[in-house]
Amino acid sequence: MEREDKAALEPRKGSSLASTLRTLLFFTTLMILLPIGLYFSSKAYLFEGALGMSSRDGYFYAAVVAVLAVHVVLALFVYVAWNEGSRQWREGKRD
Repeated sequence: MEREDKAALEPRKGSSLASTLRTLLFFTTLMILLPIGLYFSSKAYLFEGALGMSSRDGYFYAAVVAVLAVHVVLALFVYVAWNEGSRQWREGKRD
């Protein structure tokens, strides 16, 4: 009976690893694409286009937007990782 219980737990370990890798890949992609995309789009369309700022000012404020995006992505990653870890801890605690 104990062997069946241990065998039933094996897929959870694999799916947990796959879920963790998927989360890491998602946030890695987000960390690369979001700040770069926000930098160029906010510089061209918001600061230089809509607000009529000079190119020099547009560079500065677009960089600030990109840095804020990095911080938001990092905060979301920490939040998701914290909740995933506490969920796994609670599931392990019940067993």
